[in-house]
Amino acid sequence: MRIAVTYEDGKIFQHFGHTEQFKVYDIEDDKIHLTSMLDTNGSGHGALAGMLKENRVTTLICGGIGDGAKRALAEAGIKLYGGVSGDADQAVHGLLAGSLKYNPDVACSHHGEHHHEEGHSCSGHGEHHCHV
Repeated sequence: MRIAVTYEDGKIFQHFGHTEQFKVYDIEDDKIHLTSMLDTNGSGHGALAGMLKENRVTTLICGGIGDGAKRALAEAGIKLYGGVSGDADQAVHGLLAGSLKYNPDVACSHHGEHHHEEGHSCSGHGEHHCHV
């Protein structure tokens, strides 16, 4: 299994389509075997699902994610665990242990030029309309 996490400064980045990096975890025997960084090089939204598929990612852990990106991931055969926040490594350990808290119905709808701020938890404030 290969798990990707939207990543910034050790934490799960909260907007899939704007992430600049994924931390990728190669899993063998239900343990982290190897980690690496995957730069998005400015790719956004729909292109990210294809990039993850090309890099043999089977599972994604992220914060907020829009419906279009969710569909693109499903079409690419990538299992989604959205609505997750906090430490990226701990989230992967939680997934492997079967204790990861996530929201299968996570959805973010972003309008205008508003971007997630440091520590934003996708709680529906301001111009964000997030349903977690």
